Amino acid sequence: MKKATIITLVVAALAILVLVVINRTGSKKDLENLYVEARRGQFDIVVTTTGELQAENSTDIRGPEFTQSRNIRAMEIKITDLVPEGTEVSEGDYIATLDRTSFDNSLKDELENLITFETNLEVKMLDTAVTLSNLRDQIKNLRFSVEEAQITLQESKYEPPTTIRQAEIALDKAQRSLEQAQRGYHLKVEQARSDMRTIKNRLAEQNTRVRDLQKLLEQFVIYAPSEGMVIYKRDRMGAKRKVGSSISPWDNVVATLPDMSTMISKTYVNEIDVSKVKTNQEVEIMVDAFPEKKYSGVVLSVANIGEQLPNADAKVFEVIVKLNESDPILRPSMTTGNKIVTKTIDDVTYIPLESVQTGPDSIPFVYLKNGSKQIVVLGESNENNVVVEQGIEPGVQLYLNTPKKPEEFTRLLGENLVSVIKEKERIRKEEERKASEQTERRGPGGRGGGMMMNMTPEMRQQFQNMQGDTAAMRRFRETRGNTPQGQQRPGNQQGGEGPRQPQRNQ
Repeated sequence: MKKATIITLVVAALAILVLVVINRTGSKKDLENLYVEARRGQFDIVVTTTGELQAENSTDIRGPEFTQSRNIRAMEIKITDLVPEGTEVSEGDYIATLDRTSFDNSLKDELENLITFETNLEVKMLDTAVTLSNLRDQIKNLRFSVEEAQITLQESKYEPPTTIRQAEIALDKAQRSLEQAQRGYHLKVEQARSDMRTIKNRLAEQNTRVRDLQKLLEQFVIYAPSEGMVIYKRDRMGAKRKVGSSISPWDNVVATLPDMSTMISKTYVNEIDVSKVKTNQEVEIMVDAFPEKKYSGVVLSVANIGEQLPNADAKVFEVIVKLNESDPILRPSMTTGNKIVTKTIDDVTYIPLESVQTGPDSIPFVYLKNGSKQIVVLGESNENNVVVEQGIEPGVQLYLNTPKKPEEFTRLLGENLVSVIKEKERIRKEEERKASEQTERRGPGGRGGGMMMNMTPEMRQQFQNMQGDTAAMRRFRETRGNTPQGQQRPGNQQGGEGPRQPQRNQ
């Protein structure tokens, strides 16, 4: 019984293996014998990028405003609670809670200082009242002394001159003591007023500090300023703020409420292609989450200064693309694929990139369905196709990939085009050389820098376009230049993809 079961399983496995081999052989044969037709029509040159959807306009959900008070020491505040991203909220709904530990301790200290200032004010008022009361009693006693000295002087008018003189001196002393006491009293009053003003000002400042802290702490529970969908704010490093993240007095945005009616795609273009991208160029946009949908857009802005993104070697330039349509299924942070149409050429012949082969001499050619090889003069290319300037007419049938037996294609057509190709290559190298020399001389103190300064805007634009086109031709040649004859050439190397599926070129 067990032996029969084992035999049955072995037979089934062999049958499956045979079917797989037959299927692969048939698929390979179909791929080798797949033909395409040279077409004529409009040819679009595109720059393909990956972007991220964002709302063009949004309302910031902010934390405490430290600028309202200069008496509070600014510091970073940690987020202890935050509603999930994507939550739909109405105006006044709860959003987040911030860590108030440090500020609660500060408020406690300031309240103790406030009590101290209030106590000092009371003590000062009592001390001042006692001191001034004693001074007033002293002045009153001195007045009595002056009156007694006056009476003694009047009674001594019949006394000897010495006695009269002594009475006069005693009266003068009493009057001077009274005047000194009165002046001292007035000075004490002014001093007391000044001290009281100082203490009251300090008390008022402390009251303000306490009120500001209390008002600030009320903002540690954050509510929605309007209705919308909560989207976490990204910090300067690109990380989303969440529970455990911190906000600073200079950047206190916790989250945003985007306006979904107008969306943009924020993307980056490498420095090689940025010269081709201009504002108002048309863009075809696809969203990874909904691959069956396509949207149109337009380039809104192109950054003038490049930047270095994390984990990237080349400099890139930020490009903002605005979507023409509004769709409720679109959400911020969705990944987009953007095809920026940088140039449109009318009425040209083009073929798939997969059809182009090169030999050891780097001369491009194609395999024709009639069994011959045809040398072609190539023009500009995009991610799928390449323009054929000479060698192929519209409607000609050719192989999409290297045929099964390329050695049987012994007939070579278009040998007269070799000189045209070499001349184009010579011109390209000359342009590269000039562009390289121009770049090396460019600078504040070099001749190149002066030349660029003297160029008109149109001349500078032409020079930048020449550099971009030269770099594109170099990339095109590198992706096709060293493929041995008779081997299948990989697909689009610029996009980092593997061999392109033939179905995309049908």
